[in-house]
Amino acid sequence: MKNIAFFILSLLIVSCGKEKHDLIVKTHVKGLKKGIVYLKKVVDTNLVTVDSVVVNGNPQFELYSDIESPEVFYLYLDKNSKEEDRITFFADKGITEINTTLKNFAFDAKITGSEQQKVLEEYLTIMSRLNNNNLDLIKEKFEAQIKGDTAKVNKIKKDYDNSIKRKYLYTVNFALNNKDSEVAPYLALTEIYNAKLNFLDTINKSLTPKVKASKYGKELDKFIKQIKAKE
Repeated sequence: MKNIAFFILSLLIVSCGKEKHDLIVKTHVKGLKKGIVYLKKVVDTNLVTVDSVVVNGNPQFELYSDIESPEVFYLYLDKNSKEEDRITFFADKGITEINTTLKNFAFDAKITGSEQQKVLEEYLTIMSRLNNNNLDLIKEKFEAQIKGDTAKVNKIKKDYDNSIKRKYLYTVNFALNNKDSEVAPYLALTEIYNAKLNFLDTINKSLTPKVKASKYGKELDKFIKQIKAKE
């Protein structure tokens, strides 16, 4: 009985000795031998480091952070060079897993964890197509300018402006359709912050109470009030 009691007491001591974290980022960077990886987030408009790890041979590691409500974090890789790679992800309390490679740190990233990350990835997939289309239009416009084809330049300019409008409208609709996700106010603040006030106000009013009380929900409400105060 004494042995059993001692064993249970030992487990309790070990358990109490372990520091608990709101967010655990389990990371595997294939091919990484040496370097420093930083976990960062924005605090009062400043990008700050909340945790870091020195990698020396083991490409699997964990980073930690406190988190009150779902928000965006950034994983930076410093490969002892002038270049830094960055992975952006939406995290919530619990575990987020990131698997990537040293060669294509950001592009190869596979992220699993929060529901907000799934919603963000859905949005970015559509945006990638629209952005690629805009790049094609910019290229066509440049070629038309070289040829002196004014009519085509004007047409492409009109197409480009319409594409930008579609991007804004899609973002607004996406936010409204995901009013129960913290991604909605985040997109309003980062993707269409310079949109018409009524668009931002509509998104803000549609948010569920839980999202309104989140970090980005509060920031969106504050941002809109600041705009209205200037008008």
